[in-house]
Amino acid sequence: MPAGSTPEMEAREGRSGGRRTNGAPEDPERQRLAEVRERRVPWYRWGPFLSERQWGTVREDYSPGGTAWDSFPHDHARSRAYRWGEDGLLGICDNHGLLCFATALWNEVDPILKERMFGLSGSQGNHGEDVKEYYYFLDCTPSHAYMKALYKYSQRAFPYEDLVAENRRRGRDAPEYELLDTGIFAEGRYFDILVEYAKADPEDILIRITATNRGPDPAPLHILPTLWFRNTWAWGDDTPRPELRAADPAPAPGGDAASRARVLRATHPRLGEYWLACRGAPEVLFTENETNAQRLWGVPNRTPVVKDGIHEAIVRGRTDAVSATGTGTKAAAHYAVRIPPGAFERVELRLSNRPHAAPFDNAEALLATRRAEADVFYRRFEPEDMPEDAHRVQRQAFAGLLWSRQFYHYDVAVWLDGDPAGPPPPEERKGGRNAGWRHLSNEDVIAMPDTWEFPWYAAWDLAFHCVVMALVDPDFAKRQLIMLLREWYMHPNGQLPAYEWALGDVNPPVHAWAAWRVYKIARRVTGTADHDFLERVFHKLLLNFTWWVNRQDREGRNVFQGGFLGFDNIGVFDRSMALPTGGHIEQADGTAWMGMYCLNMLAIALELARKDHAYEDVATKFVEHFLYIAGALNNIGGTDIPLWDDRDEFFFDVLHLQDGTLRRLEVRSLVGAIPLLAVETVEPDLLDILPGVKDRLEWFLAHRPHLAGLVSRWREPGMGERRLFALVRGHRMKRVLKRLLDPAEFLSDHGIRSLSRYHADHPYMLNVAGMTHAVGYEPAESRSGLFGGNSNWRGPVWFPINFLIIEALQRFHHYYGDDFLVECPTGSGTGMTLAAIGQDLARRLTRIFLRGPDGRRPVFGANEIQQRDPHWRDYLLFHEYFHGDTGAGLGAS
Repeated sequence: MPAGSTPEMEAREGRSGGRRTNGAPEDPERQRLAEVRERRVPWYRWGPFLSERQWGTVREDYSPGGTAWDSFPHDHARSRAYRWGEDGLLGICDNHGLLCFATALWNEVDPILKERMFGLSGSQGNHGEDVKEYYYFLDCTPSHAYMKALYKYSQRAFPYEDLVAENRRRGRDAPEYELLDTGIFAEGRYFDILVEYAKADPEDILIRITATNRGPDPAPLHILPTLWFRNTWAWGDDTPRPELRAADPAPAPGGDAASRARVLRATHPRLGEYWLACRGAPEVLFTENETNAQRLWGVPNRTPVVKDGIHEAIVRGRTDAVSATGTGTKAAAHYAVRIPPGAFERVELRLSNRPHAAPFDNAEALLATRRAEADVFYRRFEPEDMPEDAHRVQRQAFAGLLWSRQFYHYDVAVWLDGDPAGPPPPEERKGGRNAGWRHLSNEDVIAMPDTWEFPWYAAWDLAFHCVVMALVDPDFAKRQLIMLLREWYMHPNGQLPAYEWALGDVNPPVHAWAAWRVYKIARRVTGTADHDFLERVFHKLLLNFTWWVNRQDREGRNVFQGGFLGFDNIGVFDRSMALPTGGHIEQADGTAWMGMYCLNMLAIALELARKDHAYEDVATKFVEHFLYIAGALNNIGGTDIPLWDDRDEFFFDVLHLQDGTLRRLEVRSLVGAIPLLAVETVEPDLLDILPGVKDRLEWFLAHRPHLAGLVSRWREPGMGERRLFALVRGHRMKRVLKRLLDPAEFLSDHGIRSLSRYHADHPYMLNVAGMTHAVGYEPAESRSGLFGGNSNWRGPVWFPINFLIIEALQRFHHYYGDDFLVECPTGSGTGMTLAAIGQDLARRLTRIFLRGPDGRRPVFGANEIQQRDPHWRDYLLFHEYFHGDTGAGLGAS
């Protein structure tokens, strides 16, 4: 196909076909979401649920020592059948991960058929595990009726060994060695692989793959759209084997090439039948999704052809590696093209639960319609004066959120005990990782942090995902929050599963906050208050709250030792492990998180009490518990050692040594800011509707004035007669904000840092038990090996906590109003309202992604290709965290 502007116009800048579209005001995407809500049409049957990585995950690890990264490495992935899931390049699958589709590629020089993303395992990377590919989620609607993504594939040999060797050579004080650093994209010698999916109906999907040559010379490319079944039959439970076969003979030469198609028929005992039509007359290669045991372990294979047969046929020319019968459980259509510079080639396919006589007759119209519908759907999120660049960033952010919905399957009991067809696992496993979570049996589509480094859910990440998800798909957000509280997720003792690597770790208790926020957002978006949802989550959260009180308050003093609490290496010690000094840490953040949890539960209980007065009693219970926690925060169990330091005017953890000695750990970190987050206002109408609540609170506050005086302004109405509950207020709030808003400490141009910049010149040193422990300011990648080394809380900007701080400032402003001013930035002499400070922080955060007056985006740092190249500069990555001084994106991308 000759060079042209069509792929550019369609793919550029993450847009679907224009900033805004004219035409009828109907919103078909919202109609589809209504059909899902009413269980009329299964639009979620197919989606981007196929992970970008299954290898190297805990659920695929059957090693004695739990060495997940090493027991199933990337080198095994092309040859070894997975047990619990599948992976592929920008692919899709059904909502049970049974039938999968993805695109494979070969440039005639790579040693491996490119079927999945490559990256470094935790032990290979100098800063932990990290994907070494460039791919971008450009568009997606919640029903997945339209999806678009881009993968950049080099025309040079992929530098697998170089990436591993150089990153292993570099120390933690050196930056990661990235794919762009290797030079394989120099001179534009790569292909942009644009993949689009458009649903004609829930089980009828048009697929378009457009490959554009960005280089200066013609270049060969093999495009292999691949369809396969997840291996569910090899594990000894008598599951029937599905089958793929050609549904028609090979097309005769001649005739109308545009109308010809090869058709594959997929038959599955659970899914039924599907057909994949492949436009043109490609050769179709069949193999079995079975492990190549001969290659991996030198033992005979179960089947004549195996999982890597298509790789062997394409890359090594072994025609005997694929099936001679035209059947199998994995098949690929082979398109071999040579693309001139600046030109593109297209491949079109149609995956459907019924055969089509003319599968591609309406292809262009269907794609154009779904792109336009995506524009209509997202228009409501765009203010009229929204700059084009901000629109681009927002659209790709939503796309990334929705593309990261992943199918997740993990049955811990089966994983621990082993499958009937396999050898019994080593005895060490029964007392090792996740052994206490035998009840957990997950098989769902879940909102995940990302599709490569985090191809599994994490409880507190999911809570933040759901708050944003509620804007575009409130029903999905609500179902996700309920799901994590169900008995096949939540531990019988009430604990929520943290994440796959260690289900029993402790994340901050933000589930109640997320449920309350999702409820309010959904009410605003839909116009309906879903009390049933709120009630369902509330009852299960009572179990979780009780677990926290019974398991994490070690000495019954309302001071909580929650472990690392998601903050990984923020402190002097790894707080999830036994301390080298013995004893334990009384955590300012753990205690404050529980104060926030109390107020979230109070807010939910008061809302439910509007309709059912039975919730009045539990509402007052949470107020009283909150006040006791506030007392503990200020005076640990009557020891006169508060977590608040009057000299430094900040909150700190307290180290409790075995001999009873208490030492304050004076690290200026976000640990000391978490008490700000425990704030809630009570609307005046509730006092009239719920007189029992008012009477009980008046009694408690009158008879426990030492607690009431610490935290609440119940008797002092604020704006509109509102009442305030907060762990810090007035003077202390201003003192904490003085540090947070100081550019020499926490405030950067790109948000609030996780550790004060003060520690750059003044590292915190702790000498105890003959050992010296230190914490210094590290604004970029961590130099610490804690938690694999790829999660740094010693300086970078983290979005979730910044988001919670902004929310807290808004709630404080809700009470104090415009007369309450705080200097911002500290030392500037400028007083700002709390709401204005929140808006300023929001602008700093969003500036990370927006192109500045100099044309540069802080997120790209010093990478000139991403900053300047027109084929790179508008494709965004949304990282795990950001450089505390420059805003450059770091961590998982």
